[in-house]
Amino acid sequence: MWTAGRAGPQWKGHTVAADRTGYIHDRRRLTAALLGPEAAPDPHPAPAHVVRGTLTDISPHMLGLATPEGERRFILTPQTTFWYGGECAPRELRPGQDVLLRCTPGAELVVERVWADLARATGVITAVDGDTVTVATGHDRAPVTAVIPYRASGRMRVRHPRLEPGYLFDAVGVRDGDTVRALIPATTQPPYPVVETPRRPPQHRSSAQVAGIASWYDPVRGQDTDTDPDGMLMGVAYPALDRTGDCGPACDRATPCAPLPLLSLGATVRVVNECTRVFAVLPVVACGAAASHFCDRCTVCDAPASGRIAELTLAAFVALGGQPESGCWSATLTVGGL
Repeated sequence: MWTAGRAGPQWKGHTVAADRTGYIHDRRRLTAALLGPEAAPDPHPAPAHVVRGTLTDISPHMLGLATPEGERRFILTPQTTFWYGGECAPRELRPGQDVLLRCTPGAELVVERVWADLARATGVITAVDGDTVTVATGHDRAPVTAVIPYRASGRMRVRHPRLEPGYLFDAVGVRDGDTVRALIPATTQPPYPVVETPRRPPQHRSSAQVAGIASWYDPVRGQDTDTDPDGMLMGVAYPALDRTGDCGPACDRATPCAPLPLLSLGATVRVVNECTRVFAVLPVVACGAAASHFCDRCTVCDAPASGRIAELTLAAFVALGGQPESGCWSATLTVGGL
């Protein structure tokens, strides 16, 4: 219910989406059998008011999407807003774009907001060539090439003054072929490279509830959203997977600055968006190694806590009321979903 109030297996391509879903489901069932159902409750189903697919057509009053479930049509109103690298008019969208919709709860055919070709580059800079940076996004994800357009360079340089290998990078933008046009800095870069990060004190992981920041990532990177069900995957990439198990020998995660308990793939967590008070129980579906390097704060609704405690899939982030262009929201995470 959506309401207010070796890095494990490597999954590549939508042909194995069902295998991944089955694996995560089996791991959760095993945890529940060993520790009791309270330790691994059923995840909440995908909400009906969030939809993703490939744009087929758009008019002043209607929008068509090709989705894994087939072609669907939605109603646009004067209150519908659009984002494509910034606020835009519907006439700026084109068929073939990757589109994510948030509809009005209870009126799931009426569109509240539209995002087109959303993309993000989060991780450690490994190479720089002019206005192009290559970003390592974690041991279980492919690197991302981000291009910083001239019109965004001033804003990016203010919050990312050191565009050099070894420094952190996090920006939201739009997909442009195989690259990301980085338009909005999603954090303020630390003044030191990752290898010189001050040693973090030992964390006491006794609490099953942690406050911090939730960010997002795209499990399909804008590809094949009309056929790949992972475009609507509801889950969490977790920055404190057990190194000896699911994080695996290639694990490159750091020690998170939030006191996160160690978890495994298939565990379930209750995530609350403290800005909207919307919550969901979500499965851990991937490693959040990139997020473990960030000990930042979120400017959305003046979050007091620091440190990234979860990377939600893009669909889950939006379903809990997030604005992807903002990059984050204040969150509370409870292990087991209780």
